[in-house]
Amino acid sequence: MKIDFDKMGGLVPAIIQDATTKNVLMLGFMNEEAYEKTVSTGKVTFYSRTRQCLWTKGETSGHFLHLVDIKVDCDNDTLLVRVHPDGPTCHTGTDTCWGESNTSDAIGFLSELQDFIDRRREEMPEGSYTTSLFKKGINKMAQKVGEEALETVIEAVGGTDEQLIYEAGDLLYHLIVVLSAKGLRIDDVAAELRKRHDPNWDAKRREAKAAGKMK
Repeated sequence: MKIDFDKMGGLVPAIIQDATTKNVLMLGFMNEEAYEKTVSTGKVTFYSRTRQCLWTKGETSGHFLHLVDIKVDCDNDTLLVRVHPDGPTCHTGTDTCWGESNTSDAIGFLSELQDFIDRRREEMPEGSYTTSLFKKGINKMAQKVGEEALETVIEAVGGTDEQLIYEAGDLLYHLIVVLSAKGLRIDDVAAELRKRHDPNWDAKRREAKAAGKMK
């Protein structure tokens, strides 16, 4: 990764983003030494323009920013630093330096959950329920989706709202496992539903079918 530290006199802006919630937490500056220390320690370190020295976020408050990854922009002079924060980021005690709450979108968590499931598929740790599903193969995984779908239907017809939510959670989890096994994403399902939300979707689908593009 090439970073142009010379353009701004040895500094580059570093936009800090929560890797889970995708919220922007703060903006700081790094010189080459701060960047290298961030990478080597896994804790985000900045260069203070007022004190003219390095400072690691959290060294006083304990609210460290744990590095996930760093990306550089198209001009090689701005960094996007994704982190897992320990507590609030701002020195005033708020989650972000804009006074916003660093909360995640519950729907967005489905993508985060699949990231976790994908890691399970790659690492296959012993003792993991997800690992046991992958070991059973696609047929057993698909069968499990069917079982969970039936249990969801039963709760929808005669159960409580609480149990319906519980079973629907099981259904979504096992569906994501199947998608992961097939190299697909829950995001692909969301994209399909977004496409269908187009008022002209049905007409486009009929046209495509008539043209022989769909079975």
